[in-house]
Amino acid sequence: MAAISLQHVRKFYDNGFHAVKDFNLHIEDGEFVVFVGPSGCGKSTTLRMIAGLEDISDGNLQIGGRVVNDLQPKERDIAMVFQSYALYPHMTVRQNMGFALKLDGVPKAQINERVDEAAKMLHLEPLLERRPKELSGGQRQRVALGRAIVRKPQAFLMDEPLSNLDAKLRVEMRASIARLHRKLGVTTVYVTHDQVEAMTMGDRIVVMKGGEIQQVASPMALYERPANKFVGSFIGSPAMSFLDGHVLGGVVGGEGYALTLPTDMAQRVSGHEGQPVSLGLRPEILSLLQPGAVADNGAVLRGVAEVVEPLGAETIVTVQVGAQNIVARLAGNVDIRAGQALALVVDCSRIHLFDAESEANISLD
Repeated sequence: MAAISLQHVRKFYDNGFHAVKDFNLHIEDGEFVVFVGPSGCGKSTTLRMIAGLEDISDGNLQIGGRVVNDLQPKERDIAMVFQSYALYPHMTVRQNMGFALKLDGVPKAQINERVDEAAKMLHLEPLLERRPKELSGGQRQRVALGRAIVRKPQAFLMDEPLSNLDAKLRVEMRASIARLHRKLGVTTVYVTHDQVEAMTMGDRIVVMKGGEIQQVASPMALYERPANKFVGSFIGSPAMSFLDGHVLGGVVGGEGYALTLPTDMAQRVSGHEGQPVSLGLRPEILSLLQPGAVADNGAVLRGVAEVVEPLGAETIVTVQVGAQNIVARLAGNVDIRAGQALALVVDCSRIHLFDAESEANISLD
C-alpha cells in the first residue's frame, strides 16, 4: 500500500489541447478516492498518467514517496481494472487470474494460493475452471478484479469498471468493490461519470470539469457544501434546480418568487446586494404546502406541475415557477396531476446562492 501524490501535474498534446491543468492532489495510504465528472473532463487521462499509460507533460507524480514520472507501468507496482474485461478467451478463470504472476516468474504453488485466496473473496471458487464465454458480465468483471488482487499491488486503479453492466449488477458490484476495499485496505483510485457510484463508494471525491479540479471533499460535504454551481448540479440525483434572481434586503427573488433568507445567510451575501445570483434548490428541501396551512417567513414557491413521476416510495415532480423549472422530491402517496397548481414550502436554511458570473457558492459560512 502507498500514498499517491500529484503535484502540479499537467497533460497537453501536440495539437495544443490541454487535457489536464495544474492537478494537485494527495491520496492517503489506503484511501479510496473517486474521480468524477462529465466525459472529456480529464479524469481518465489523469488515471492513465498515474498508471504510466500516458506521459506527464509537466509536474511530479509520486507513489509511495517515489517519483515515478519516468517509470514504465510494470515498474510502478499498481494494478489496473478497465471498463472492458480484457480476459483471454482460451484461458480458464484460474489461468486468467494467475497469468500476470506467471509472467513474473512466481512459483506455481504460490500462484494457486493467491488465486484461491482472491477467488474466495470474490465468490469465484465454483467458476475457476470455466472460460470467459461461460460467464455473465458480472462474473467476468469479478475475474478482472481478481486478476488485479492476486498481484498484491501498492494501489488499484479502476477506469469505469462497471459501465458495461446492467443496473442491478452495477449495484451488486459497487457493494463488492466496497467490501474488498475494506478488507484489503489498498489505496484505490476509481474513475466514473456516475455520481451515484462516486457518492456511495468514495472516501473522498474529486469533481473535475475541463481538465481542472472543481472540488475535493467527502461525499456528504460535496452534497451539502458545493463550492460552485457546477458541483451543486453534478452531485445529487435528481440534480439541484436553479432559479435566476437577485438579493435585495435579505430576500432572494426573481420571476414568480421571493424567499426570505435566514439572518446569517443574508449577512454573508450582503456584499452581492442587487447583483444577479442563481438560487440552488435540492429536491428534498421542498415539501407540499397543505390546504389551509401557512408557511413561516413566506418561504413558499408557487408554480404548476409540469411532469409527475410516481416511484412508489417517493414522487418526483417538475414544477414550473415563472418561466423556469425546478424539481421536488415529495412523498410517494401525494395525489398530484400535471397542470395542477402547487405551493411548495422551502427549507431556506438549506438553499444555496451562487454568483451569476463566477458561479461560486456565496452562501457558505
